[in-house]
Parts: sequence; structure tokens; C-alpha cells
Amino acid sequence: MPTDRTSTTRFPITVDAALREAGWQPGRWDIKRAEYWADALRSHVSPAGHRHSVFPAAVEAWAEFGGLHLDPTGPGRQVAPATVHFDPLHGLHMARTLGDLGRALDTEVSPLGSDTAGQGLLAIDAQGRVYSLDHSGDWYLGHDVDTALTTLVSGAIPARLTSP
Repeated sequence: MPTDRTSTTRFPITVDAALREAGWQPGRWDIKRAEYWADALRSHVSPAGHRHSVFPAAVEAWAEFGGLHLDPTGPGRQVAPATVHFDPLHGLHMARTLGDLGRALDTEVSPLGSDTAGQGLLAIDAQGRVYSLDHSGDWYLGHDVDTALTTLVSGAIPARLTSP
């Protein structure tokens, strides 16, 4: 079911407040910036020849949230709320890592931004599911960007990705 990007009741109150403080508003859409990032990622090749995947779910997320810096305040439910910066170029040099994650999940994965002051890399897959990769593991944040934002801003503990 597609997300209504113009709904004023789309997010929980704390998430909506953090987004609006960062400059987001319903209907925000910067496709020009998203296309710039898509071109930059497509043209980047790692020294070992790894390339990024670019697909509609990633471009749509970049168009709506790209460039935003979220710095939620207050306590989290189980952990501290994460700061978030939506800029896929945080993952420019992570093509191999994202490719490996994509192969493990049997999908394509693209960078989305960073969380917790650059400690984790946010990524999105071709179905729109969102992940965080950091020094302690790989984490599933939600089945779409909205759910991932709620997880990050509310301080909920995400699910750890494990091998079957």
C-alpha cells in the first residue's frame, strides 16, 4: 500500500516533531537532489570494482528525506533516540559491504544515510526495507522508511539480522 506523503497524521508525534524541526513537511520532494545522488552512486566504482545499486525505493526516500538532519530530544523507549542524517553519500565507499548485505538478503541494497552521529550506516533495499550497519552488527529497522524513522527516533531496539 503506497504511503500518503501529504498526510499530516502519517508519523507518531515524536517522529513528526523531529522531522519538522529538521525542515521536513508533508509533500516534501526534492527529486533533483535525489537524481544527483543516484548519478554519484552509479558512477562510483571501488578499487576492487564494486558498484552501488540504485532503484526506485532509494530514490524516493532520498527525494523525500534527503539532506535532513534529525536530532531527537528526550528519552527513548529502550535506548537513546538516534540522530539521523539522510545523505546516501555517507555510504559512497561501502559498495562492497552493501552488496554483501544484498546478497545475504537476496535483494539490492543502497545507502540511505547515517545514524547516531555517523556510527551506523543506514541502508534501504529494493522493497523499501531499512537497515542499519554498525560495528556491532546489522540491524533491521523496519519494513519502510516511516517504520524505520519511528524505531530510530523513539529509541526502540531494532531487530538484529542473523544467519538462518
